[in-house]
Formats: sequence, structure tokens, C-alpha cells
Amino acid sequence: MSCNNSVGPDKMASNLVRMLLQQAMQSPLPSPSGPTVTPFPNFDASADAAALNNALQAKGVDEETIINILTSRSNWQRQQIASEYQQSVGKQLKDVLKSKLSSKLETVALGLMRTPAQFDADQLHDAIKGLGTDEDCLVEILVSRSNKEIKDIIKAYKEEFKSDLEEKIKGDTSGDFQKALIALLKASRDESCTVDHDLADDDARALYEAGEKRKGTDVDTFIKILMSRNAAHMRTVFERYTKYSRHEVDKALDLELKGDIENALISLVRCIGNKPDYFAEKLYNSMKGHGTRDKVLIRIMISRSEVDMKDIKVAYKAKYGTTLYKAIKNDTKADYEKILLALCGSDE
Repeated sequence: MSCNNSVGPDKMASNLVRMLLQQAMQSPLPSPSGPTVTPFPNFDASADAAALNNALQAKGVDEETIINILTSRSNWQRQQIASEYQQSVGKQLKDVLKSKLSSKLETVALGLMRTPAQFDADQLHDAIKGLGTDEDCLVEILVSRSNKEIKDIIKAYKEEFKSDLEEKIKGDTSGDFQKALIALLKASRDESCTVDHDLADDDARALYEAGEKRKGTDVDTFIKILMSRNAAHMRTVFERYTKYSRHEVDKALDLELKGDIENALISLVRCIGNKPDYFAEKLYNSMKGHGTRDKVLIRIMISRSEVDMKDIKVAYKAKYGTTLYKAIKNDTKADYEKILLALCGSDE
């Protein structure tokens, strides 16, 4: 669902956050296409399970067949294949894939066999286990998923790891960043397109009084407003802010918030404004320069393939002048390249 309520660009100051907020004040890209992976017509789980078993037992393993089946079936269909495989072969498909495949092909194949909620739960678990925290992963998932998706992730995390995701995040983060993540985990954002103009005025004044008007920053107010209101409402808030301040709201964000909390809120703003563009930039950054940030690349290619990958491809080409397909082809190789290109779809 898109909401149209633009704010004049002449009101925006000239800095990094201005650019991000302007994107949030534009309507999202039209989404006529959506996913690159869709349900396979005339689906036969039993036939697919048999074909996968033959491919896995073949001398040297038939990776091409495995890639073709896993990337041309929807996640729901893959779950049916896994069930059929268990019944006919007597083993879990994920275990056989793990024993027969290796390296990054194994990582992608196993990721595709998880439900979306399980996959995200796995990613969050990896982000907070052991020494160090992958803050970018926490932010990416929690700012970009819907209320229902976040609730499903929390449930999947509890089932898989026998622990509470909120408690784990509390134990691994601190300060305002922790507050922001916990607020996102509440999955209580208004997802309508309704704009309450009186409330928007109140919100704008509250943001001003929480930041510029006082010594120090009342981050709780920023979190409450930015993480609970819908996109159309927030665009109106940004416009109304200029009634109270000589600064634009973007300048206030830039001045008032730093570090992980700033990253979280800017990422949130970008997802509200243009989610395909947000993911296109993350994909670009995962492949630019020397080496590849494979965790990011794999996570986005899997998680968005059945959601908005075609739209991400459009955003990528518009933003970088080349196709996502070519970028992946130039940055990966062998079966890893093949399975990612299959998720990406055609070179367009």
C-alpha cells in the first residue's frame, strides 16, 4: 500500500539526512511486479522430492537440478517438498543438503529451506551470539518487516532457540539503540495511510520540545513517534516541524542523534519512504570494493525474492546504472553465482 503526501523539497536542508528524509517524503516506487520467485505451476511435491533425492545421490551431486528446483518453487512449496522427502526417504532434506553441499551454495540452499520467519530468526540469532554484535543485521530486519512478520519472527525464535528474542537483544545491546530495537519488536506501528493532522501538529511540536528546545535529547519521544506512526502521517509531521523550529526536522535528527540509534532511525525513515531503494543500496554496498559481504548479499536475496526483488532490481538499475544481475555475476562465481542469479531472475 502506498500513501501520497509529498513535502516540498525546498524546505529540506542540504546534508545526508536531508537526502534520506526527502526519499521518505516521496511515494514509494510502484510495485507492479513484486517477487522473482513465485509458486511453480502444476506443483508436484512427490516428484520434486524424488528428483532432489536423485540429484543428491548422483555421483558428484547434480547441483544444477538442486538449484533449479529450490529457486523455482515458493517457500510454501519447498516446505511440502521437505515433508514428502522425509516420508519417502526417511531423512530430513536439510540434513542431506548439508551433508552433500558445501560452502556458500550450502548456505543459500539451507536458507531457502527455512520459512521466512525461521530464516529471519536464524539471522537475528547469528547477529547477537558470541562476541560482538551485528547491529546492521538487527536494524535491517526489524525496520523492514511488517508487524505480522515481526510477531512471526519472535515466535519462530522462541521455538528454535528456546529463548525470548527481546531478552536476548536486551542482553546484547544498550542505551537508546536498545530502546529503539525493543520498540520495533513491539510490532505496533500503524500500517494504515490515515493522517491525523491535529496529531501531526502535536507530534511535530513534541519532537521539537524533545530535541532542540531542551538541553540534551529526550530520545524516548523520538522513538515513540518515529516508530509508531504510519508513513503518510510522518511526512506531514516533517512538514509541520518547520512551524516550531528554524531547523528542518532532518537537521534536528542529524544534530540530536548519533551512532547506532541514528543508523536505526535513518534506516527506518528510508524503509518508510522507499523500501526497494533501501535494499538496492544495501546490495550495492555488499558487493562494492574488495571482497563480498556474503551474509548481507545472501540474506537480502533470500528474504526479498518472494516479496519485492523485481522492484529492488528496478531501483538498483536506476541508482547505479547497471543491473543487479550483472553486479552479482561480476562479484560471485560457480554454483554460488548460479543460485543467486536464479533468485535474482532475468538480467533487467
